[in-house]
Amino acid sequence: MTFMTRRDFLAASTSSAAVLVTAAPSWAALDPNKARSLIDDLVAAINKVIASGKSEAAMYRDFEAIFRKYADTSYIAAYAMGVDGRRATSAQKSAFSDAFISYIGRKYGSRFREFIGGRLEVNEVRPLKDFFEVSTTAYLRGEKPFEVSFHVSDRTGKHLFFNMFIEGVNLLLTERTEVGAMLDKRGGNIDAMIEDLKKAG
Repeated sequence: MTFMTRRDFLAASTSSAAVLVTAAPSWAALDPNKARSLIDDLVAAINKVIASGKSEAAMYRDFEAIFRKYADTSYIAAYAMGVDGRRATSAQKSAFSDAFISYIGRKYGSRFREFIGGRLEVNEVRPLKDFFEVSTTAYLRGEKPFEVSFHVSDRTGKHLFFNMFIEGVNLLLTERTEVGAMLDKRGGNIDAMIEDLKKAG
């Protein structure tokens, strides 16, 4: 027998218009050179942090600042909240966005800290649908190189990345699942989920 979670039900009952809100970005006027330049700068910032020798807490703050500068954080946060964003108040959406980006900084900052002693190198830019994918290679000490790629759009009027893949793991889908699990655990209570998110990472 198959049971539906609360979020399964919400997703199934969401209108087509609501689904479009969380569809992949679709904008024109993209420039492959600007997309590459964005990721060149992003990779340089990440490499600088992992080579800095700073404390873990200081690195996490730096990674959060990097996400806020180079990522389309409003889109990523909205995607992570998914259909539950339709019932959230403006104050809840704002609180969630702040807590979520701090959480992202800790979680993915922890992954990037594994690169200490290594580096990221930008490879190529290629068009995918209505955005660009910029691939990079992560070189870690004692491990085989692996791919980290970024999806870049200009939804906000400037080029920012809106998704990231580390060894094929999709940031958007992963975090929507994580946030959904937090909400299910709290019976759909958005405020309680936000408090949990502030401690997660």
